[in-house]
Amino acid sequence: MNIQVELHEESGNLTGAVRGEIDAHTAPVLRERLEAHQNQNGLNAVIDLSGVNYMDSTGLGVFVAFFKALNAKDGHVKLVGLSARLKRLFDITGLGDIMDIESENKGGK
Repeated sequence: MNIQVELHEESGNLTGAVRGEIDAHTAPVLRERLEAHQNQNGLNAVIDLSGVNYMDSTGLGVFVAFFKALNAKDGHVKLVGLSARLKRLFDITGLGDIMDIESENKGGK
């Protein structure tokens, strides 16, 4: 598997970074790591995806599930550092309009 997931939680804030590829083979690792934090009320998460060089629809599904879980508990998810390719993936699926996303080369939404 080609994925590294680093997460750190402190005082209702979750920060982290994902590196490598997010696909059907690696998404379960990411899902498991994120699910460990998603049941808290008011959690604010900022996940850096600048180290992600590939993501398919399985990866999108992981982030959508995390987004929904945190929203249901009055939390917030922000994805930062997206490459132009990843930003386009979120945009063409319509997720760029509902999720808080910030690309590498221009300010956030």
